[in-house]
Amino acid sequence: MPSGAAAVLSTLANSYADALISVSKTVGIEVEFTKSDMINGINAPGSNLAVLIGLIGHDVHGSVAMMSDLPSFEAYVESFTCGTVKPSLDDPMSMSVLGEVTNMISGQALIKANIPDIRITPPQVLSGNNIKTMPAKADVKSLTLPFKIRDGRLYLILSVYY
Repeated sequence: MPSGAAAVLSTLANSYADALISVSKTVGIEVEFTKSDMINGINAPGSNLAVLIGLIGHDVHGSVAMMSDLPSFEAYVESFTCGTVKPSLDDPMSMSVLGEVTNMISGQALIKANIPDIRITPPQVLSGNNIKTMPAKADVKSLTLPFKIRDGRLYLILSVYY
């Protein structure tokens, strides 16, 4: 098991990036991890939908935010539902798709990370124009993982409290 916030964050980043690509392929979406655009801190420009999941463990506390622009949101809803649900930020059913995808990604990532006794909270799904997160406190280490999906962008923001 990794120790220290930086080691845990690094382990989670690798596990979450792999899991996002794997789960996306499972639902028929090709994803490109743009590792060169990865940054320390939080940066998810143009996001219209956010899914927040808490990470709770004996030695680890943190959160995962999956933030999506409209083209990425539409790609997931269309692929996940085989076109039976029309993507709309006003429709709870279509918005719940990203919540479920984030749950699937988190489950797979945490198995890969092999961090004992860590649990996730139920997802909270938020929508709006240009959703932003507040800067983290000094005792929070955050990392933004950027992805390209068709014509859109998706960001995984991992934060670990220490």
